[in-house]
Amino acid sequence: MKRKISMNEHSNTSLKEVWESFIISQTSRGVSPATIKNYHNHLKGIARHIDIEMPLADLTKRHLEQMVVSMRSDGLAHNSIATYLRVMNTFLRWCQREGLSDVVVPNLKEKDTVKETYSDRELEILLAKPAKNCDFCEYRNWVIINYLLNSGCRAATVRNIQNRDVDLESRQVVFRHTKNGRIQVSPLCSQMVSILADYMTIRKGNPEDYLFCNQYGEMLSENALRLAVAHYNKSRGIQKTSLHLFRHTFARKYLVDCGGNAFTLQRLLGHSTLTMSKRYCNIYDADIAKEFDAFSPLAKMTQQKSRIQRR
Repeated sequence: MKRKISMNEHSNTSLKEVWESFIISQTSRGVSPATIKNYHNHLKGIARHIDIEMPLADLTKRHLEQMVVSMRSDGLAHNSIATYLRVMNTFLRWCQREGLSDVVVPNLKEKDTVKETYSDRELEILLAKPAKNCDFCEYRNWVIINYLLNSGCRAATVRNIQNRDVDLESRQVVFRHTKNGRIQVSPLCSQMVSILADYMTIRKGNPEDYLFCNQYGEMLSENALRLAVAHYNKSRGIQKTSLHLFRHTFARKYLVDCGGNAFTLQRLLGHSTLTMSKRYCNIYDADIAKEFDAFSPLAKMTQQKSRIQRR
């Protein structure tokens, strides 16, 4: 019978060492590489506000409260602090299950913020088809921009799409690499089907090759994709370069311009719950602005005044 390690046995083990054990445990469970990378990065951030060399057994709620105060003093945004606390709680809950610590700290509720998006004018510029004599990379980048606006998918998903995942006849792409590990089917509009059909005749390659590759047919690295989109945008005079802004832009335009709903948006964006989709709905609520003249007290007063003047 396996015996749990008690807190006393590891009374001198530092927070940093236990965090590394936590990462090993999460990796063995099949947690995505992106999440593991975030755990490493968050530890570096936390280390600026708390002594991670202290024995985990000495950690108290007061230490965590002081960490939050330090973060606020350094000017960290409310939602950034909330993210640090959420990750810290994931770590502490793991410690509890392992019998290493019983410290807990309340999560900090994130504030809704207006997500920056690309304007329609910026999108018109980015979606303009490049000249026929452009090189493969510029053409590929144009296709990627189109695809981001078609699907709203994450950068990691774009990088991992393989040729075999694209079914032009069924007008869909299968996402085998998603944040939650679930296979997702993403639809293609008619225009995107045509764009991908042309692109794939040039890209060629085997079924297992990556759809959006570098000029040698190899998978794009995370940094290469980020730099490629940044270069493409700036070459067209657009200073915004974030890939994730296309995800926010997709959500806004789907809700505002296309009359979409939270339930379908959840499926399209691959969210596990409705929480994030509801946030988008709250931020980009188009229905409340439609025909508001019929309900606005100011509009009513103005209309009445106008009618009086015409008499």
